[in-house]
Amino acid sequence: MSIASLAAELRSGERSPVAEVAAALERIAALDPQLNAFISVRGEEALAEAAALEAGSGAGSGPGAAASSRGPLWGVPVAVKDVLDVGGVPTTGASAALRTNIARCDATAVARLRAAGAIVLGKLNTHELAYGPLTTSAAFGRACNPWDTGRATGGSSGGSAAAVAAGIVTGTLGTDTAGSIRIPTAFCGVTGIRPSTGLVSTRGMLPLSWSVDTVGPIARSAEDCALLLDVIAGHDPADPSTLAVDAGGYYEAARGGDPRQLRIGVVDSLFEGDLDPRIAAAVRDAVAVLREAGATIVSVTMPLVDRAGLVQQTLQFGEASAIHRDLLRAHYDELGADVRGRLLAGLFVPATAYATALRVRTLIADGFRAAAGSLDCLIQPTLPAIAPRVAPGGAVEFDFGPGVAPPPGAAAENLFRQRLMRYTAPWSLVGWPVVSAPCGFVDGMPVSVAFVGRRFGEAGALHAAGAFQRLTHWHGRRPPLAG
Repeated sequence: MSIASLAAELRSGERSPVAEVAAALERIAALDPQLNAFISVRGEEALAEAAALEAGSGAGSGPGAAASSRGPLWGVPVAVKDVLDVGGVPTTGASAALRTNIARCDATAVARLRAAGAIVLGKLNTHELAYGPLTTSAAFGRACNPWDTGRATGGSSGGSAAAVAAGIVTGTLGTDTAGSIRIPTAFCGVTGIRPSTGLVSTRGMLPLSWSVDTVGPIARSAEDCALLLDVIAGHDPADPSTLAVDAGGYYEAARGGDPRQLRIGVVDSLFEGDLDPRIAAAVRDAVAVLREAGATIVSVTMPLVDRAGLVQQTLQFGEASAIHRDLLRAHYDELGADVRGRLLAGLFVPATAYATALRVRTLIADGFRAAAGSLDCLIQPTLPAIAPRVAPGGAVEFDFGPGVAPPPGAAAENLFRQRLMRYTAPWSLVGWPVVSAPCGFVDGMPVSVAFVGRRFGEAGALHAAGAFQRLTHWHGRRPPLAG
């Protein structure tokens, strides 16, 4: 059931918030031992909040309240990545160093979900400090992919994607710095949107990279993501990183757009190189679906798109190490080796390199704007590979394409991470929105297509993703584990 349908039945009284929360808690108890998607669960608190809604202790609540007076998410159970503050609950970032970091109040995005009537079930697993592509943590363990628990969820919002794919909740919040919503949604076969930088407040988020961090929804469909985005988007007077731009109307864009109105640019260079040819074929099939439905499809060359990831990573490494310098100093031994290594590496990014990256980002953004012109969105594969296998001992079996042997040790993860960044980091660098949507399967694992909007052009990307999903069935597939 979609979030919109569930919310409508809850508002009308056909369903009960208490019953929905209880059912979600039962799904957590049944499935999370296999998935490890949750770091903490607010069972008693969530049930009490659902009961308060039904009893009418809040505005627009209670049996006698008109359905129209209840918020768009009234009674809907959700969950959020454990880098977003929920008042009274630890925000651990899946790190032993932050086990006792109790949030004093809700993050802005969480507060807006609650103001719309949503009930937060708990906090979701992430790669430690949201700084990695796998969702692994020495302190909290790895999240497992619902399509095959022997494979990675991707990261860093892996718990958020796994919880939706398994049907535990209909919607979650993740965060995205260099691909942390898009990687797990692609690996787990669900839909997610990285909003434009500055559209959604990051106040109350454990930061990783100030200039590119953003908060975004993960759900089964573009329509559901758009509904959640309508709730959380918009200027936050307490957060100077948010911009006073027109926000909203995303749900209507996702659910009502005619594909014949679309002009879509295919980023040809991202269909070349080390992309799995089976993924390329699935994404080209997605392009063909939209073309046959009447969309105008053109080829587009994005200048420096293959260099943009390096620029983004230069900024991110320096900013992440500045943010977590004190944590690195005080809790060195408690940090996972991979995250500790990245934070140490960031300390050696020269100021001249950081300053140059800032200037080059402006040049790349100007080039991207000129190349995209009046297009509604761009289209590309979300990722070049399917979710990697994880051996029983925890070692990840990275795939670098036919005939390419992985390097030994930690170098394999770094190389795999850079392979993914080629597809995700350019849009983070320039702050553009991206919708990742399922478009097929390879070796029984989901693959996805990405719809890239221009800056603050979420409506165009959601229009295309919503149209594609009305023409196909991939987003409706569920793993056997979900029942």
